Amino acid sequence: MLQSLFIQNYALIDRLDIQFTSGFSVITGETGAGKSIILGAIGLLLGQRADIKAIRKGASKCIVEARFHIANYHMQEFFEENDIEFDPEECLLRREVSANGKSRAFINDTPAPLSQMKLLGEKLIDVHSQHQNLLLNKEGFQLNILDILAQDDRQLADYQHAYRDYRKVSRELADFIAQAEKNRQDEDYLRFQLEQLDEAQLAEGEQAALEQEADTLSHAEDIKASLYKAEQIIYNDEGGTLAQSKECLQTLQTIATVFAPAQDWMERLNSCYIELKDIAHDIANAQEAIEFNPARLDFVNERLNLIYNLQQKHRVQTVEELLDLADDYRRQLDAITSSDEHISQLEQQKEVLLQEVLRQAAGLTQTRNRSARHIEEQMKTLLVPLGMPNVRFAVELTPRKEPDANGMDSVNFLFSANKNGTLQNVASIASGGEIARVMLSLKAMIAGAVKLPTIIFDEIDTGVSGSIAEKMALIMQDMGQHNRQVISITHLPQIAAKGTTHYKVYKEDTETGTDSHIRRLTADERVEEIAHMLSGATLTEAAMDNARALLGTNH
Repeated sequence: MLQSLFIQNYALIDRLDIQFTSGFSVITGETGAGKSIILGAIGLLLGQRADIKAIRKGASKCIVEARFHIANYHMQEFFEENDIEFDPEECLLRREVSANGKSRAFINDTPAPLSQMKLLGEKLIDVHSQHQNLLLNKEGFQLNILDILAQDDRQLADYQHAYRDYRKVSRELADFIAQAEKNRQDEDYLRFQLEQLDEAQLAEGEQAALEQEADTLSHAEDIKASLYKAEQIIYNDEGGTLAQSKECLQTLQTIATVFAPAQDWMERLNSCYIELKDIAHDIANAQEAIEFNPARLDFVNERLNLIYNLQQKHRVQTVEELLDLADDYRRQLDAITSSDEHISQLEQQKEVLLQEVLRQAAGLTQTRNRSARHIEEQMKTLLVPLGMPNVRFAVELTPRKEPDANGMDSVNFLFSANKNGTLQNVASIASGGEIARVMLSLKAMIAGAVKLPTIIFDEIDTGVSGSIAEKMALIMQDMGQHNRQVISITHLPQIAAKGTTHYKVYKEDTETGTDSHIRRLTADERVEEIAHMLSGATLTEAAMDNARALLGTNH
């Protein structure tokens, strides 16, 4: 329940601080007095877009703050799920909009995302403005009303879970079919590329080995000559490295018995002698193996040219990358070959999920149909006293060709106010006053199904007057008796008189401009206000008497 509303520096409001009561309250005031401004401020608490033009001229920011009593509405779960500090008695919403365009939201004095405030605001207060009457011709709005009254939240959630699974597999199947078709178009190209790579019979490390061999073959004569010379330097009997090393060993041996270090040098030099012999042997073998082979060089160069051409064609640098590319082509071709099998699996999975969707949808339709019959009966009960003795109201459910996110049902509210009249879409044939009564009746039913703390009706009485307005007021009065607060902004005295509490919005000129105010009226002030609503600016005794009669008081 809305306990208090504080507004500062918003449009024509300099500062407003008003307390509200439970039950059915009314707000009246002349056109332009500021009723819509107050609703606009409340809209900020419901997550509506902040317009810096609404900030009062000269102010740096505007503030809107509302305090709600929530003890009777079991809201702890929402606070816990959203990690918000929970007070079992009260909830405070505050929105601040700065002149620089920045907006901040607070829940219980803690900064909160605007989306979170919007979700909480929708659980605390419902503002029914005239534009909502236009929603009556929207199928989604009608279906939403039907689901609210059917109280099928869990059933709808289960259906939507099944539908999401079905849609996911459907998209996966469509994407895979499209990719498979593209792959089939590319199959000849892929197969040609793979065959070319396979025919090359590439091997890891091959390129480096071939490049080394090409260098060797290209310089075979120079290499052979250098190896021969190196071998001679080591092996030459006269002055060769081996001969000199052997002579050095023999020289050291003559002093080894009298000079201890010589023994160590002999051992080390002997190791060098053995290593030199091995090196000389290897050089000799290599020198014999090296020969200029033009045919082999041509083969190696052709092989390297093939590798280089493939690398340039596929824009890679190594044989290993070419091998990876071949594996990728092979995988794509395998996918093309096995795509029919995978498509078949996905089609089977899609069909299984579709049957589950249809099963869930059938249960949802059954629940909606039961609720639709109940709505039809209740709407007639509510509308007949509102000046529609011959009213007929029907909820038409027709099956869709394909399921959507809300089931298999297309819903249409049908209406006829005249005897033997043809049932037609309510929004297309009902007058403004009739639509207002239909919407009030629907809201009354919704209020019974949803434990919404506060409902504000913004001129729900458009197009009605007299005794009908009084009966509409009685409905709102009844709505306000069940742990619920109903506030009606009205121009009709018949509705204003039924409020438990009466507030008046008015403008006041000051030295700095015009201010909008709201205040709670006393009993005597209510008589005068309703009398003015009856007779206009000129207050007559007859109007006063009529006002007292409407209020059921004797003054």
